[in-house]
Amino acid sequence: MSDEALKDLVKQKYGQAALRVVDGSTSCCDSTSSQSCCDPVTSNLYGTAQTADLPAEAVAASLGCGNPTALAELKPGETVLDLGSGGGIDVLLSARRVGPTGKAYGLDMTDEMLALARENQRKAGVMNVEFLKGEIEHVPLPGDSVDVIISNCVINLSADKDAVLAEAFRVLKPGGRFAVSDVVVRGAVPSEIRRSVELWIGCVAGALEESEYRAKLAKAGFEDIDLEPTRIYTAESARDFLSGAGLGAEAIAAVDGKFISAFVRARKPLS
Repeated sequence: MSDEALKDLVKQKYGQAALRVVDGSTSCCDSTSSQSCCDPVTSNLYGTAQTADLPAEAVAASLGCGNPTALAELKPGETVLDLGSGGGIDVLLSARRVGPTGKAYGLDMTDEMLALARENQRKAGVMNVEFLKGEIEHVPLPGDSVDVIISNCVINLSADKDAVLAEAFRVLKPGGRFAVSDVVVRGAVPSEIRRSVELWIGCVAGALEESEYRAKLAKAGFEDIDLEPTRIYTAESARDFLSGAGLGAEAIAAVDGKFISAFVRARKPLS
């Protein structure tokens, strides 16, 4: 499958997810779902105290694998960019953290998600937010303009991760921080998973191996690179998810503990 064809499938998947939220159902799991697509990756990531003041649609549209806003050290007055911002939950949470003197950008390529995010911003009454249309491989912001880059289970969806990390490095100010949640692989993975487009779109099959992620960040110019596991997926917890994508028992057993959600940190050098 070509990169463009994969990108079109991702747009279609997340556009449909946004429309389901607008229609009043959950973002990916409803009574007609053929697989448990919200579990184990996307469930129970945000506390009620965090989301109490957010529109229900922003919470329902969350398709992440972590909570980068809880782990990133955001400070008042900073500028934050969320790569693949979806329904806007992490952008709205970041806007709170940086306060009225700061700014939070959300970048997404899916029209339906952008429309949902802007409506969630309106409902939340948050002014220091701007949602941009674009691709994470081509960020529509000038260089050295952002203090912190966050992302929530989106970088693994890109077929050109080197371009994503190069763009992240470009737009960060010297000393700026890369602080994303993503699915990461530890060890060899059965080929059935890599061939599964459904799993790729669902935050699994496009995941980088841990050492490869570190190497790509270093190649882009980052330093102080660290990967902190936040959730480890066992074969048992992911059984319904993986069998729904057509994997057999042997393949499911082979991925036990191999996929993790991780908080990935790095820093752009000061000079």
